[in-house]
Amino acid sequence: MWKDLALYIIRSSQPSDRVVEVGAGRFLYVSDYIMKHSKVDLVLTDIKPSRGDIIYDDITSPDMDIYRDAATIYSIRPPSELHNPLMMVADAAGARLIIKPLTGENIATEKPMKLVNYRKSFFYEYSP
Repeated sequence: MWKDLALYIIRSSQPSDRVVEVGAGRFLYVSDYIMKHSKVDLVLTDIKPSRGDIIYDDITSPDMDIYRDAATIYSIRPPSELHNPLMMVADAAGARLIIKPLTGENIATEKPMKLVNYRKSFFYEYSP
């Protein structure tokens, strides 16, 4: 399932695209796979960075310099109170947004997101 999410992001991105993961936390399988198998400019952010290559950022009060040139912003299992801030940042950056919610969790965004089933993974996608 996680590999399939990473593959979707890779296959729907150009090698020169900037991709930003919000809330990288300690689960780094998707980002590690993307880094290993693509040439995208991957930026990891979190409010509590767990390693040196993760940039501190609070998506509710974002540093827009991080997101300005992003083609894709994604987040894995963000709490529902972060769904709208994620969408606002994606809108401001003109970036596609992918949210992979917890199983059974609904998306809590003001604008509709499209459910995508890709191989063994499912997630929601929004394009401004």
